[in-house]
Amino acid sequence: MQISDLEQFIVRAKAATYAGSGAAEPESRPGTVDLAYAEGDYGYLDSYAGGSDFLGREVVTFEGQPVWALGYYGYLVRPEVIDAGRAGQVIKASLAEMYREGRFLGGYRATQGEDVYVDTSVGAVARFEGKEWIERSGERVYELVYHGGLIRP
Repeated sequence: MQISDLEQFIVRAKAATYAGSGAAEPESRPGTVDLAYAEGDYGYLDSYAGGSDFLGREVVTFEGQPVWALGYYGYLVRPEVIDAGRAGQVIKASLAEMYREGRFLGGYRATQGEDVYVDTSVGAVARFEGKEWIERSGERVYELVYHGGLIRP
């Protein structure tokens, strides 16, 4: 497995699942939404629970073995200003734009109507951490923290 191949697979998987409104798989645990994608020797599963506040994990397998993972927790900072539906629209549109650039790390900023999506991260696909948020009128109304990297035996 080459790191560059892994990274490009992750971008395609992310684009095809959450950002691409991919179909949900059967629940892997009670109450989860599971989004899966497969291509050749690679498999991807994004599994999360919750709605306006949520926690999830993405895992990539290569030849049936876990090789990479990302954990995340997101929440509405100002639910009286933005609801989960609107936050999801902003996130999906912004992430789809970033994935079209062939990446998912390195920071990104996009304006979606009155909302501004911002993503910032440090590290690379092997080990990273970051945060995304949505601002409206200069105020953060949604945040998500994430971290992940390679899984080694």
